[in-house]
Amino acid sequence: MTTDSAETVFGAEQVKRARFAVAAVFTVHGAVTGSFATRVPWIQDHAGVSAGQLGLALAFPAIGASLAMPLAGAISHRFGARTALRGLLALWTLALVLPALAPNLLTLCAALLVYGASAGMSDVAMNALGVEVENRLDRSIMSGLHGMWSAGALLGSAAGTVAAHLGTDARLHHTVAALALTVLGLIACQGVLDLRSEPDEEPPPRFTLPPRSALVIGAVGFCAVFAEGASLDWSAVYLRDIMDSSAGLAAASTTAFALTMAVARIAGDRVVDWWGAVRTVRVGGVLATAGGLLVVTSPNSVLAMCGFGLLGLGVAVVVPLAFAAAGRSGPNPSQAIAGVATITYTSGLIAPSAIGSLAEATSLIVSFGLVTVLAAGLVLGAGVLRAGNRRGAAKRVGAPGTAAAEPRA
Repeated sequence: MTTDSAETVFGAEQVKRARFAVAAVFTVHGAVTGSFATRVPWIQDHAGVSAGQLGLALAFPAIGASLAMPLAGAISHRFGARTALRGLLALWTLALVLPALAPNLLTLCAALLVYGASAGMSDVAMNALGVEVENRLDRSIMSGLHGMWSAGALLGSAAGTVAAHLGTDARLHHTVAALALTVLGLIACQGVLDLRSEPDEEPPPRFTLPPRSALVIGAVGFCAVFAEGASLDWSAVYLRDIMDSSAGLAAASTTAFALTMAVARIAGDRVVDWWGAVRTVRVGGVLATAGGLLVVTSPNSVLAMCGFGLLGLGVAVVVPLAFAAAGRSGPNPSQAIAGVATITYTSGLIAPSAIGSLAEATSLIVSFGLVTVLAAGLVLGAGVLRAGNRRGAAKRVGAPGTAAAEPRA
């Protein structure tokens, strides 16, 4: 065996290990979100805020994420991809403690701003490394990575449900969870690719407008995340108010939607490798549109739940494929990924309130008519995800936000 072939084998093994490491990072990231979500009622009571004030506070994670995401590329350029991810992920896991410590609305908003900022920066860093591994493997893995995030969120929410059932103080629960997830995250980060910038390379700007490629790709992600956020937050209300369902059946619709999303993402990579990103999103758009039509025309709860299931199945892989396309769309993948992430976070922020406002002015049926129209937009816009190719991108994509750089042992 020649030296060149030995290096190739070693590099291939390193990339395979990096895939599992990045998957573990996604799982840890999701577990933080799941842990937080289950204790929101405790946090509300501890801070002494009303439902309206809580709604205001819960907008701050998305605000913090949108403001901080552009910094991820500069941090990765300065410290290298592995060190940057290690620090940003630890910041995110430790930020889990902050909301439970907040004694009032002002401190809760500040805590959630930091919580969201650390979430957004680590999100960009791990997605950029996920795209890099996908490019080097030359096959789809991003859907599966986001499926692992969903699995982590389910695990975190399960643990949080047990803690809430036992009446555990959320400050204690989140401190223990934060420490455990920080350790697991640091261990996982040891296996990711250590990509670094060229010595003479200009650092990316700390704050910049997203490139045009990110805007068009982000528009597709916007449609998917809007449908996802609307379904997650309003499916139970829809079944209760429109279908006159029981509280248990209405809640089950939300759980079923989340499970459909997780399963579809974990299984989605095989479909993407078989059909390609564009066809997969077009078929997903057809399924999501059919699901939306079923929701707004359904005469009973069972068919409405099937409609929400089709919506989840149809939009599940769109955001992972949008991140992958952004990472292949130009010479600065981290900047493009940050742009797409900002657009999708914005969509997730406005979707629940937009659905509520439209429902108040008209009805929930009209609101989900809008969701159906946006789902149809996936069919029309899927072609923009045909950005670059993995082999070509693997040659030019280095450390997130940098030019080409090879993984180091």
